[in-house]
Amino acid sequence: MDAEDRANPAPSGLAAADMQRVHRALRTLSAVNRAMQRAAREDELLEEMCGIIVNTGGYRLAWVGYAEQDAKKSVRPVANAGFEGGFLADVQVTWDEADERGRGAAGSAIRSGQPHVIRNILTDPNFTPWREAATRRGFASVIGLPLRIENEMLGALMIYAPEPDAFDAPEVELLSELADDLCYGISSLRSRIKQREAEEAVRRMAYYDSGTGLPNRALLRERVERAIAGAKQRNRPFPLLLLDIDRFREVNDALGYGEGDRLLQQMGPRLKKILPQADTIAYLGEDEFAVLLAAGDAEAALQAARAIMTALNEPFELSGFQVDVRASIGISLFPGHGSDPDALILRADDAMHRAKSANAGFLVYSGGPGREHTRRLALIGDLIRAIDSDQLLLYCQPKVDIRSGRICGAEALVRWRHPKHGMVSLYELIPLAEQTGLIKPLTHWMLGAALRQCHEWYENGLEVPLAVNVSMRNLRDPAFLERINGLLLTWGTQPGQLQIELTESALMEDPAGTLEVLNRLHGMGIELFVDDFGTGYSSLSYLQKLPIDTIKIDQSFVKDMTTNEDSANIVRSTIELAHNLELKVVAEGVESRELFERLAALGCDVAQGYYIDQPFPAEQLKDWHARSPWGGNAAGG
Repeated sequence: MDAEDRANPAPSGLAAADMQRVHRALRTLSAVNRAMQRAAREDELLEEMCGIIVNTGGYRLAWVGYAEQDAKKSVRPVANAGFEGGFLADVQVTWDEADERGRGAAGSAIRSGQPHVIRNILTDPNFTPWREAATRRGFASVIGLPLRIENEMLGALMIYAPEPDAFDAPEVELLSELADDLCYGISSLRSRIKQREAEEAVRRMAYYDSGTGLPNRALLRERVERAIAGAKQRNRPFPLLLLDIDRFREVNDALGYGEGDRLLQQMGPRLKKILPQADTIAYLGEDEFAVLLAAGDAEAALQAARAIMTALNEPFELSGFQVDVRASIGISLFPGHGSDPDALILRADDAMHRAKSANAGFLVYSGGPGREHTRRLALIGDLIRAIDSDQLLLYCQPKVDIRSGRICGAEALVRWRHPKHGMVSLYELIPLAEQTGLIKPLTHWMLGAALRQCHEWYENGLEVPLAVNVSMRNLRDPAFLERINGLLLTWGTQPGQLQIELTESALMEDPAGTLEVLNRLHGMGIELFVDDFGTGYSSLSYLQKLPIDTIKIDQSFVKDMTTNEDSANIVRSTIELAHNLELKVVAEGVESRELFERLAALGCDVAQGYYIDQPFPAEQLKDWHARSPWGGNAAGG
């Protein structure tokens, strides 16, 4: 008796032969369980499991058959090991009881869901169709073990022994446990594979446009950033070209949006054909494309622009018509026009709009940094004064519980009405604050204004949680938690009234380093949201390690759900995965009733977007709540 047998003693009172069979089953069970821990693919797991049954357990043959749902109710072999010798090719198995080939161990186990033993192949009448082929190969007894995953009968595990009268009750019990463990292993593998596929699809949706298949703006920015790092090491320049299709709206109006989409889909392959040296060809949305060249000076950029213009001289075939397309191209160059991705993209965009206005075809950026730099300095100074003197405006956008159709919270948003420039765009305000270090005082202002507003709502009988976006700079601030705690005490905020949103990309910069801060925030009764989910590079399973309550699916995935089945599948998979991890899901960018109803059918928890309402001044929420069809069900309302 080896060490493993001593660790797993057989039941007392068994004959020596019976004990040997029980120990054989025990060794097999132990080895199979170890194999399942390292399996990466289902076919590999099944093959290895069959090999262990034969090589470790000493059985003559092991094979797995999956039950097909065809007219013949076939049993399809998917893995085997041992002295098979063409046995599986010679015989056919079914799980149809009306067919004599369905009354053997495999078919009976699949139909009944119970182990089925044929202890003597020579005498059992149900084994007649396979007796000759089995006895020639030295098989004397067989057991069929059902493989069931949840409510699905997957098939059967077949084990053949060389001796008759094998597979008594103790051995059957152990082998049934082996089959159950195998089912668990298959189920776990499938779940992991499904999750990886869904997460990969989410990542692809975050970085590629589903219509054209090209990299999107987010991936372009990463590629430009990578190109900058490489160019600095090699001390060489490179160009970035932005291309805008002229009169694209006219194509849509004349031929329809479907043909407009076809035009966009044809642009990528044409640009790749004429510019094989391009590092990246990206689609930026609407009618804009970008071309990033890995190396080259101004002359190389101009040659590329001329090549594009020449290529566009060849008409596009749409709806049977030859459609002429023209474009305007803007060019920026590293390092002369900037040393960060945003500057290069912005300046290529500026040159492209100038080329369009001048009908020039293509232009290199020539605006110079001076005027822009002066304006930015002025805005920075004005923003500091606006924060210090409480001149910013608190807006909010309601969120609605999809099941009840009632408001369940709101997102706090900042607005800045500049005395000279009017309402400053958030796309300019937030990057400006991030790049200058003003994001900390801006967030502090937001938190104070949000809690003040929550207190006012509460005093007026309205309890609506308000979510504030927080950056990684704030989480890394040692005084951040103390500041929040002080604000909570100052305003007497009720638990759950304040929520905090963190973008996925920011959170994944240093998830381990921020874990303690997040845990302490959660301990204060503050719900934590992951904003813009899908635009970063994380997985839901990793986020489960953080004290996250809710994820917000980025609007780029939500908006195409009703017209793009791939987008709908991504959203559905994200919702299912999040719910499996006991996370709630908010869908951003819900702009129509159709989207709202589609999300409801998928089990999404909360909706936010223009279909509910666009952002408005936070002090107006009480009136909005009273008159809106989404109001009337908030606590205290």
